[in-house]
Amino acid sequence: MNLLYCGDANILDGLVISVLSILKNYKGNLNVYVFTMQYENKDKIYQPLSISNLKILEKVVKKKNKDSFIKLIDITDKVNNCLPLANLDTFFTPYCMLRLYADLIDEIPDKILYLDNDVVCLKNPEKFYNINNSDYEIVGSLDYYGSHVYKKKVIKKDYINSGVLLLNLKLIKETGLFEKCRNLCQSQKMLLPDQSAINWYSKKKLIVSRIYNEQKNEDGNTVFRHFSTTFKFWPKFCKQTIKPWHIEELHNILKIHTFDDVLDEYKLVMEEMKK
Repeated sequence: MNLLYCGDANILDGLVISVLSILKNYKGNLNVYVFTMQYENKDKIYQPLSISNLKILEKVVKKKNKDSFIKLIDITDKVNNCLPLANLDTFFTPYCMLRLYADLIDEIPDKILYLDNDVVCLKNPEKFYNINNSDYEIVGSLDYYGSHVYKKKVIKKDYINSGVLLLNLKLIKETGLFEKCRNLCQSQKMLLPDQSAINWYSKKKLIVSRIYNEQKNEDGNTVFRHFSTTFKFWPKFCKQTIKPWHIEELHNILKIHTFDDVLDEYKLVMEEMKK
């Protein structure tokens, strides 16, 4: 199974939890590709992911399957050639848009599953990964909130959440999907830059059940639980952002204990990285 993650050093906690959760539920080999880059703006310097940390995680991965690997790819040069200029100062850092450069990296396989670092696997993802996507640029689930607001067709929900995407890079290269998205992020400021661009330009997409990208309330059928920002409307309206590595809030507020064994292993891996 080919996996893609993207980000700077700040995604390390989520990356470790996400990979460990897949190891728990999938016994085949994992080919994990991770995009990172060097970037700084006038206010902040972002640190890229460390090879040494990922080597520690790779040792854990190889214990489950010796053919598995984790490969860190620095795509600084690719991004600098097409910086998302209009969206550099948005709420989301440029690292959120790194997936849009996947078509430029030759070593990435044509079929690959992109995951946000706040996505946890709860059941075997093999059925989702094995979907025949030869006719689709992307395969994904509806965005829980955005699908009610953003639509190309008035009577049909078609706005996909970009946190879990099965990608067909061969077709994406043919249609120029990601190239169009990069150009849009260069010229137009957007609330959710990469997600908005993908939904705007994608013509060949397959929408699947929300069990493959559950953003609200998991149940016994949930395959991927995506801990994106949610909203509470009672007793007062507020925004709630609780990530898998926010263990106290995860337990006490969300009352989620379904992957405590993964979190226990995550703590051990992080301790090894600190050493």
